[in-house]
Amino acid sequence: MNLVLKSALAGVLVLAGFTPVSSFAQDGSCTCATAYTGVNPIGSIGNVNGSVMVSQVAGYGPAQAGGDLDFGSRVVVGARGSASVNVGGCNLSVPANSTLDISRVENKICLNVLGSEHTAQTGNSTGVSNNTPLFIFGGMALGAGVLAATADKDHGVSD
Repeated sequence: MNLVLKSALAGVLVLAGFTPVSSFAQDGSCTCATAYTGVNPIGSIGNVNGSVMVSQVAGYGPAQAGGDLDFGSRVVVGARGSASVNVGGCNLSVPANSTLDISRVENKICLNVLGSEHTAQTGNSTGVSNNTPLFIFGGMALGAGVLAATADKDHGVSD
């Protein structure tokens, strides 16, 4: 098999491993995105520990559990603080030294955590897991296997 055909075949197989990725992708700028249902306020603060401030229309103030969140809200967590927020299907933990921004992207609510590591849950109670890494690895392994199996061992690169 000639080199161009082998490369094309390997490329198709490797790309096949990436096809499921688009079905699981969220907006790249959102830590968590959820549908906007037209209800205001759009969410609330769950728990507050330590130094946590929230911005609203009137400016920044101390965050309180049960406090309302809307578009444009920002939750700022200090060095020894933490908070949780509940907005639509997103339940986010906001760790120390981080900020949560809430915005609207098309017809979705976009929550974006900046700073320290963050955790997001989308309220998926169906038990369906995301197999995207498995598909990516499988596609790459299949492509490598095809290349190895079809390698022309009699003709090296320098021939």
